[in-house]
Amino acid sequence: MTKVLILHSARLVRAALAALLSSEESFEVTSAGWPTAARRAECLRPDVTVVDLDCPGASAALSDGGRAARAVLDPATRLLVLAASGTPGTVRRAFQTHALGFVDKDGSPGRLIHAVRKVAAGERFIDASLASAFLQSEPVPLSPRELSVLARTAEGDSVAEIARALHLASGTVRNYMAAVTRKTGARNRIDAIRISRRAGWV
Repeated sequence: MTKVLILHSARLVRAALAALLSSEESFEVTSAGWPTAARRAECLRPDVTVVDLDCPGASAALSDGGRAARAVLDPATRLLVLAASGTPGTVRRAFQTHALGFVDKDGSPGRLIHAVRKVAAGERFIDASLASAFLQSEPVPLSPRELSVLARTAEGDSVAEIARALHLASGTVRNYMAAVTRKTGARNRIDAIRISRRAGWV
């Protein structure tokens, strides 16, 4: 039996994906939102974790090196990422997670089932459309720490909240955001979030 964990912020999408994968008798499927991702991953110890990096909270959870990132990116669990070929920045970010599988969200349901099987067997699966999008994408100009700060800022966290979550001084958080604003060519923090979301970096 292959244990599959689906992480998605939208309950309806989680339920639909779970229903699809549960149609396979060899899959034991569990789903969760990002706030409970770490606890579910630690309890279930899934063979395959399916994630959508476009979900609110996903970037912040996976980029800060915290409990959720450690649980979801555990080397013992094979990661399968859902991505859209129309957002090259998101596709590049997906490749940076060192996932084993990459499925185009515009693909067929059967393709996802096939991908989970392949990834569970330790084989790489990459939709051709996503590989093409990756080749077209530009490198992300921000460091991992800058992305962590930006992702949490985009989620609405205050400087103090980000500092506590990332174990940084408040002044350091402000310095990171200033660097983000400069590197993205933004006018201010809000503009930096807009530019980064459009590029698919957060």
